[in-house]
Amino acid sequence: MGKRTKKVGITGKYGTRYGSTLRKLVRKIEVSQHSTYRCAFCGKDSVKRSCAGIWNCKSCRKVMAGGAYSLSTASAVTVRSTIGRLRKIAQEQA
Repeated sequence: MGKRTKKVGITGKYGTRYGSTLRKLVRKIEVSQHSTYRCAFCGKDSVKRSCAGIWNCKSCRKVMAGGAYSLSTASAVTVRSTIGRLRKIAQEQA
């Protein structure tokens, strides 16, 4: 099957409406929400979004909470590293 869109990709459904800048932003979000992610439990690329913030692994059937459009958000990564650093400091003091 031939490639149907050259530039617009998934946002071709919007046609010429809403402006190119908004369609580019929506394209980035929609591509990330429809892609598969690697499962932290089984290591396979089988995590898909079921609804906003809920992610299911099809192989190990785990359900995870994450971001609305991607499995891990930038703020979640920051919080995870901060918690790890504070735990390390607490273990050194004890």
